Amino acid sequence: MPPTIILVRHAQALHNVDRDYTIHDPPLSELGRNQCLHLRANLAPKIPSELDVELILVSPMKRTIETALLAFPQLIERGIPIVAHAGWQENSSQPCDIGSSLTTLPAEFPQVDFSQVDPVFPNKRGNAYANSRPAIVARGQSVLKDLYGRKEKVIIVVSHSGFLRVGVTGKWFYNGDYRVFEFEQGGTKLREFDMTKGKGGLGLSFEEEVELGDGLPEEEE
Repeated sequence: MPPTIILVRHAQALHNVDRDYTIHDPPLSELGRNQCLHLRANLAPKIPSELDVELILVSPMKRTIETALLAFPQLIERGIPIVAHAGWQENSSQPCDIGSSLTTLPAEFPQVDFSQVDPVFPNKRGNAYANSRPAIVARGQSVLKDLYGRKEKVIIVVSHSGFLRVGVTGKWFYNGDYRVFEFEQGGTKLREFDMTKGKGGLGLSFEEEVELGDGLPEEEE
């Protein structure tokens, strides 16, 4: 049976505070760190009674990694692996959405397994991570197919609002909010659980839905 998927948007990072997208790979803000505690308090009681998590996947960005470490320490202490995956990084090629070097990240975050990160990371030019509608929609399909084939019962993925919305689900995610999904037949579409449908698990996200690829450039920027 395909896994249940908990999709989480990272908590507020420094570039979200004043919309300063020139900050390279920004860490969480103070508010963001508090949002992680709110997320933990809301979601932890459901694990493992309702959601028996066996894997945490993270975009290899500081803000997503920090969100996972702060929000899910009880899972990490239980030995649940936390694995970085380049397929879940954000869309744009602005500095805030360009990752740090794979030569430095493992030392900064020793709890995370970076061994499976695509070695082209953090390059996003002329490859599968380019900021274009065809590339982002294709990447969304690729990561879903990857999840569909996994054996874990429940997987948490900590990613980014843009990619989660226009690449994967068509749903909005507020900073630190989450939604829970199961796969529809075929492994390329998700069906949201009633427990998070509408405004998300924390009740903070927009209810409107968009089409995959909405607003993205047709050619790489």
